[in-house]
Formats: sequence, structure tokens, C-alpha cells
Amino acid sequence: MNDTVHALLNIIRERRSYALKELSPEPVNLDDVKLMLEAARWAPTHGMTEPWRFCVFAGASRAALGERFAEAYRLLTPPEKYDPKAEQAQRERPFAAPVWISLGMLRTGQDKMPEWEDLASVAIAAQHIHLMAHSMGYACKWTSGEIVRHERVLDLVGLKPPSKLLGFLFVGRPASGVVPQASRSPIEDKVIWRV
Repeated sequence: MNDTVHALLNIIRERRSYALKELSPEPVNLDDVKLMLEAARWAPTHGMTEPWRFCVFAGASRAALGERFAEAYRLLTPPEKYDPKAEQAQRERPFAAPVWISLGMLRTGQDKMPEWEDLASVAIAAQHIHLMAHSMGYACKWTSGEIVRHERVLDLVGLKPPSKLLGFLFVGRPASGVVPQASRSPIEDKVIWRV
């Protein structure tokens, strides 16, 4: 195998998801984010639907994102479980990473491709962002809980139903040299060869 093949495989093997607490507050170069998004643009897309839609939050714009997370928390939480500290934590959450990229899937209701195919395209676009970020020394994680996918957050990122918000990829620099551990069982456990 040539050097390019080995380099690509190493980037894929070494990519990790980092928790918010594992990120440095150091700013992210937005030109680097543009490169990440350019990589996303080349995800496969059946029917050339290009369903991925992104909204980048950095700097002070993260306050608006935090307000929507807090609002979603209030709307989703039954009164007996509501905690003002949890609401405030949601308000502050976007400031734990320098950049947040929404992962949206454009749907019109008149779509020519099944939803699962557009969903797969967006997921691959997200993986392209993550791999590109890793190759540039950044740390990322796709977060997809109910709060970050709430309709009030969907509206903030410029989408309307039937489009969907699949979560956010937050991006920053690793706070330490410690790389999260990962392992996979052998590929032989997951493949049947009929040759």
C-alpha cells in the first residue's frame, strides 16, 4: 500500500470523540472550519440532493445558541423535574467549545429520495468534518440529545419542518495530550465472505 492509503487509514483509526470538558477554550481558526465544511460538501448524495445544511456558531453568537438550549430544556422538562441550575448549564454549554456546527438535513415534503438516504448523506458529511478536523489537530464530538435537536434550535439554525436538526458537532483543541481511548473488535467478527 502507498503512503496515502496508510495516512488515510491512520486518520480514520485515530479519530476520537472528545467530551466538552476535554476541550481547550483556545479559539478555532474559522478558515480551518471552512476547510472542514468543504470536506463535508463532498459527501455522497444519491439523486444529488445535497441535503446537508450547516450553521456555524463561534464567539458571541454562542450566547443565542445557549438561550435556545435553555429554552428547549424548559419546554422539555416536566415542572416537577425542572432545575434552574440545569437550565443555566444549558445556557452556558455552548461556551465550553469554541465552535458549534449544526448538522441539518434539508427536507421539503416533495423529496425525490427516501429520508434514510439523505440522513446517511448528512452523517457522512459530519464524518468528513470530523476527519478533517482531526487531521488539523482539532477535537470534535457529535452531540444529538433532545435539547440540541429541539424545534426552537431548528429555527435558530434556519431550518423549518420537515427539515431536521440531527445535532451539533462541537469543535475545539484538545485541552491536554490525553487522547480518549477506543477499541474495536476484529473485523473478522463482522464480515462474512462469500467468494
